Amino acid sequence: MCETNLLEKAEMYLKLCYRELDKEHLYENRWNEVKNSIKDNGTYHLLDFELNYGTKVAWRNSNKCIGRLFWRAMDVFDERNLNSEDSIFEALFRHIESSTNGGNIKSTITVFSPETEIIIWNPQLLSFAGYQNSDGTIIGDPKQLEFTNECIKLGWKPKMGKFDILPLVIQIGNEAPTWREIPQKIIKIIPIEHPEIKSFQDLQLQWYSTPIISNMILEIGGIEFKAAPFNGWYMGTEIGARDFGDEKRYNILPEVAKIMGLNFRDKNSLWKDRAIVELNYAVLYSFKKSGVKIVDHHTASKQFMQFIKKEKKEGREITADWSWIVPPISGSTTEVFHTEMNNDVKSPNYFYRIEPWEAT
Repeated sequence: MCETNLLEKAEMYLKLCYRELDKEHLYENRWNEVKNSIKDNGTYHLLDFELNYGTKVAWRNSNKCIGRLFWRAMDVFDERNLNSEDSIFEALFRHIESSTNGGNIKSTITVFSPETEIIIWNPQLLSFAGYQNSDGTIIGDPKQLEFTNECIKLGWKPKMGKFDILPLVIQIGNEAPTWREIPQKIIKIIPIEHPEIKSFQDLQLQWYSTPIISNMILEIGGIEFKAAPFNGWYMGTEIGARDFGDEKRYNILPEVAKIMGLNFRDKNSLWKDRAIVELNYAVLYSFKKSGVKIVDHHTASKQFMQFIKKEKKEGREITADWSWIVPPISGSTTEVFHTEMNNDVKSPNYFYRIEPWEAT
């Protein structure tokens, strides 16, 4: 980032930060420090509270997230001092365990140094492998085919199951990427069952508890953190409608239709609609039975409308991506479906990166 852009973004964020935290009397001295640092060194270092608040404002500004009502409550692990493989892996394991919190999922972010070139190869810290057979069929999660292949190239041994947790892969600077298995004891897996359709268990579906996104760049005041994994908790449709339901993912709907006795050869039977509702019901039921926090899409939509009201009361403009905020099932039954949204992108924020194996 050029010096002019960095100065502009730094000034914009610091003004916001010091105003919203009632520290305006400290702003001028701090701004002079930052300007001098950028002039002399081409960059500057965020103070602890500036980083902490910036991660939360970035969540507040995340247009694709429906769960922003709780943006102030995120736990922040500032790990900018870490630069060794062992310490970074340990911090990632700690994030998984702490955020999972025995099932009472906590919104959490771990921020690593922007100066040390740390890259987490995993799109999510927890994910299931995908394998392609010689006949073109896929075992596991098709979304993870490329990353799974990269793990295999690095020496990870494929297990060829439908729900194999992938290892963590990190890279520091120009060093070769390295991988480590995630300790089983810190991973919480939820078996999916249905309270009324007992044959649902025959599908042997399962999912992990905590969606920890690790392929986005956190930008605060012009400083880019390429390694900053973060999580909230699942909305049920993310798993039931998308991960399980999408044809390019696990594509479970035809199997669900079969065990329900639906005519899946006749579209007029609405078999997909009926199957996807029961699949999502099973996901919500199973997570709650396992004591793992999850939210249904109707509750999440109401929470988002509360978020809008609170932000308007604070005099802040709301930005959101309608296509992401509206749930993938029963959209028109939620208030967010009928709400106009401005998709302008604010800073601080989280931005998708090019995957490491595609950049080399």
